[in-house]
Amino acid sequence: MRKKMRLISALTKPLPLPLYALTRICFAEYIKRVESVFEIIAEPNRRAILGLLVSSQQSVGEIERQLRMPQPAVSKHLRVLREAGFVESTVDAQRRLYRLKPGPLQELDAWLAPFRRFWSAHVDALERHLDRMDKSTPTKRKTKEKTTRHKPRT
Repeated sequence: MRKKMRLISALTKPLPLPLYALTRICFAEYIKRVESVFEIIAEPNRRAILGLLVSSQQSVGEIERQLRMPQPAVSKHLRVLREAGFVESTVDAQRRLYRLKPGPLQELDAWLAPFRRFWSAHVDALERHLDRMDKSTPTKRKTKEKTTRHKPRT
């Protein structure tokens, strides 16, 4: 009977997971939660928080007052921004101060650079074309035309 119990116990006992399996689970969960930088900055309140932190570091209370958001919502958005590496915090007595971390924004800027160059060239070409059109089109006198209104059918 004891032999049978040990065998059943050994068969039902979960196998120990390798150490890296836990890391992989956490990493996968993190990816599910925040898939990309764009998903993070797509949220208007997070963009507003980043906008406030451009000028100076702010406490949760200051962000709450300036954006007129409830404290739990501000804390939630700050947590997402902190976990994604956009902001960092320091403790100052009883409050936590948040400031921007330039890393993710610099990465985003570097990714956008080719698109900026592409559109810049096209917008410059459009501007030159419009300037040529303005120079080649003679100025016309504007005459006042009498407009008639049509009566709606009933």
